[in-house]
Amino acid sequence: MEKYANLNGDSGISGFEIGEDWIRVYFTNNSTYKYTHKSAGYKNIEIMKRLATEGRGLHNYINIHTRFAYER
Repeated sequence: MEKYANLNGDSGISGFEIGEDWIRVYFTNNSTYKYTHKSAGYKNIEIMKRLATEGRGLHNYINIHTRFAYER
């Protein structure tokens, strides 16, 4: 797991892992969700990967675009 930089200082995300077609997000409330190209769409996953590595905006993006699009 890579630690999320949280450059805005107000994120509920503590870390993430990135794969070829997925991202696993670790939240500060100890929940973990895996989002995939299949579950959330290619474009959303690629944006989430970029935001995760930049350390800014991932939590907000998830809340607006992919909140319930995690893999079950």
